[in-house]
Amino acid sequence: MSSLSVKRWLVKPFVFFSILFILKTWLAWGVVFGDPLPWKSIVTELPFVWALFCLIERLASKRKLGYYMLVNLIVTGIYFAAIMYFKYFGVIVTYHAAQQAGQVTEVKSSVFSLMDPYYLLIFSDIIVLGIYFFFNKKGRSYKKANINFRNGKISYSVLFAVSLALCLFNILPNKASMNEIKKAQEMGILNYEAYTIFAQDKPPLVDASEITQDAIDKLKGISVADVSPYQGAAKGKNLIILQMESLQNFLLGLKIDGTEITPNLNKFMEDSLHITNFYQMVGQGNTSDAEFVVNSSFYSPPQGAATSSEYVNKQLPSLPRLLQQNGYQTATFHVNNVNFWNRGELYSALGWENYYDHDYFGDEDSFFFGASDEVLYRKTTEKLKEMSASGQPFYAQVISMSAHHPFNIPKDKYKIKLPERYEGTFVGDYIRAQNYADYAFGQFVEELKAAGLWDNTVIMLYGDHMGLPIYSLDHDDKALMEEIYGHDYEYADMLNIPLLIRATGVEQGQSVDTVGGEVDILPTAAGLLGVPLGNQIHFGQDLLAEPYNLLPQRYYLPTGSFIATSGLLIPGNSFADNTQHLLASGGKTPAGTEDEYNRALRLRQLSDSYLIQLPDKTKTETAGN
Repeated sequence: MSSLSVKRWLVKPFVFFSILFILKTWLAWGVVFGDPLPWKSIVTELPFVWALFCLIERLASKRKLGYYMLVNLIVTGIYFAAIMYFKYFGVIVTYHAAQQAGQVTEVKSSVFSLMDPYYLLIFSDIIVLGIYFFFNKKGRSYKKANINFRNGKISYSVLFAVSLALCLFNILPNKASMNEIKKAQEMGILNYEAYTIFAQDKPPLVDASEITQDAIDKLKGISVADVSPYQGAAKGKNLIILQMESLQNFLLGLKIDGTEITPNLNKFMEDSLHITNFYQMVGQGNTSDAEFVVNSSFYSPPQGAATSSEYVNKQLPSLPRLLQQNGYQTATFHVNNVNFWNRGELYSALGWENYYDHDYFGDEDSFFFGASDEVLYRKTTEKLKEMSASGQPFYAQVISMSAHHPFNIPKDKYKIKLPERYEGTFVGDYIRAQNYADYAFGQFVEELKAAGLWDNTVIMLYGDHMGLPIYSLDHDDKALMEEIYGHDYEYADMLNIPLLIRATGVEQGQSVDTVGGEVDILPTAAGLLGVPLGNQIHFGQDLLAEPYNLLPQRYYLPTGSFIATSGLLIPGNSFADNTQHLLASGGKTPAGTEDEYNRALRLRQLSDSYLIQLPDKTKTETAGN
């Protein structure tokens, strides 16, 4: 073929845009799947694009080039969303994420902080072609010359049928895969996106009458409900559950070149029980999901955030309701606006009596989402002192936010000087932000003592979710994490958050490697306060009573993943090709079983089914402020 013939073929829109999409596919797959030039990407992605191009050639008699540009823009946007969503969440974006589109502006600094400049190359052709076709005389004449290019209709019809068949060939054999990332890689990103729109793969609802506490305990492996030695040890005491933003367990006790990173938490740990194998259980809602899971003892929803699901329309069994029935006042404290992540609806669903948000804390000393942790703790203590004066015990959840991703706190909040190797790194910014959060927490402790609340209050402190996702770290960050851990930074390390319990009668300064998750906080708190759970369905367990645990994971790990005393298991296309990891505390070779895998899936199904079938809350059920 002569060079002139090659040139004529290359300028045809079908061929030209196909080449562009091959390059874009390589870029997207390189970031998401870690495979920079995969031939599989051509086989899975190109047929989808060709099917669209064939439709243009068959159906469009005019403005064909405009339609090519439109497809180019839409598909490029899907690829870019897949890249950025994976860097932020570590999962493949689907149309469900559109439910949270309104929240993106609130976390835009977090999203942009993960963007490598070369990601924007995926849009470079759109800019260049736009300028060429619309502002250049030759480009305008080329566009007109191709408007009526109509030959080869039969060929395009055949190619459309072949492309569609290839798409189905990529989709149908991989429908049953449990691992969403593997499923997207086998189907192709574009095919996977289409599949999630049309697939109806929700498991059937389990009848509410079959969802009993005995059935749940049996699935969890609790054959005999052991009684905690600390049952009722803090009866009648106040309860503060402190949720600390992005706090991971490795920070506690950590020294870098001899400097303590969390001196105040370390001191608090000396007076507390430390659950070392404690893990996050959030979904897409992150912080708000942690609030939901902790206060309901149910699992996060299958898609989206708890606050965007139908759960917020329900009258949820919850810790606030349980404690109110036992004479407690309840209130939750968060410096952001209550409308962010639809928290107002969540709070009424959980039955909080009062919430205190931005209207209460104001913009004093503000950064990230509102007032600083210092202001949060000071004003919260003032309100808690008022509540205590009534003579009734209180339950307060306090949500720390100052150490929020991307962790670029104001310089006047720096409380530590990091070694040079940490400067300018994501890990360094994270550690500095957590050091400030620790400083503010130290002030909270002193304020509670000064208010006379310290000795009469149970404090349960935990991190809401990870701060350092593996997939967001560059080479230098990974090297720093290996230095800190003494081994490669693994998934169990990433999901490992602390739980510290300070309460009357609870052994102090002790670390235990009991496996637990956020779903377990409700029954553990109830046990300490001597509050019977009665008939309240819950999927957690008292961590001070039962040694074995089974924690189904979702969203940040593929479907079917679980953490148990036996380790962390992540399925592949099925249980048979799973990978297993040590728990964060190390220990024996992990040995998760297929029975645990099946029980974990069933537990998730029971939680989803029970919540969906709960009665809707009444219009009068709203949390006050």
